[in-house]
Amino acid sequence: MARTTKYWLFKSEPDVFSIQDLKAAPRKTTYWEGVRNYQARNLLRDEIKKGDKVLYYHSRVQPIGVAGVARISKSGYPDPDQFDATAKYHDPKSDPENPRWFCVDVTWEQTFDEVVPQAATARKDMMVVQRGARLSVQPVTKKEFDAVLKMAGR
Repeated sequence: MARTTKYWLFKSEPDVFSIQDLKAAPRKTTYWEGVRNYQARNLLRDEIKKGDKVLYYHSRVQPIGVAGVARISKSGYPDPDQFDATAKYHDPKSDPENPRWFCVDVTWEQTFDEVVPQAATARKDMMVVQRGARLSVQPVTKKEFDAVLKMAGR
């Protein structure tokens, strides 16, 4: 039985890695490294799969909101930065035999003409607008995903 596509929202500060950076990356693809939250790690490791769709969300900038769409091009695998002593996200306590942190590969699909502001995406049930919901990787429903695309004119 074929797996149904799932939908996600990935947050990144544009001065760290924007949707434009993703589009400019080799093959328009990068690995989503540096997630150091166990709940988000579990999603990357266990739930997010190749073919899933991603709302690419710019945070800590004005306007805060969804800047485009990406897709998962490789399911979860150990984040190589955790083992690299020179990497920003190195974790000396992580064991290669039992990796602590995971990442996925993300591929650019489209950049919106304008960011869909958080206020516009403020469907009351979306995790991104919930008080205290700070996960950089979070689920969205197909209905929420489609609503954001409609707001973006797609």
